[in-house]
Amino acid sequence: MKKVGKIILMVICGIAFVTAVIFVVMSLWNWLIPELFNGPHIDFWKAAGILLLAKILFGFGKGKGGHCSKCGTGQGSWKHRMREKWNAKMAHLSPEEKEKMKNKWQQCWWGDDQNKSTEAPKE
Repeated sequence: MKKVGKIILMVICGIAFVTAVIFVVMSLWNWLIPELFNGPHIDFWKAAGILLLAKILFGFGKGKGGHCSKCGTGQGSWKHRMREKWNAKMAHLSPEEKEKMKNKWQQCWWGDDQNKSTEAPKE
């Protein structure tokens, strides 16, 4: 019976939280938009629709597990996925090919001046 009570309490708290967020969106909209852009005032349900639309367009949270939003690391981060792809592509290259690829990337990012400055002057 305790579990049922906890579940009901969690559902009520969830509904209260969503209601409070919708009320905040509605209040901010009605405070800012009509004054700044001559836009309309909205009611609770329109604010709920705007909030839902924003969540659909911009995401519902962290996404896949293991993501650290501060440092961009973890299993779900784009940096982690790109690093894995890069390592998979570079695994089959010889050390000479890796050095050639590194030099090519430096030329791409820093231009030819970077490589010219590291070469010994020809006399």
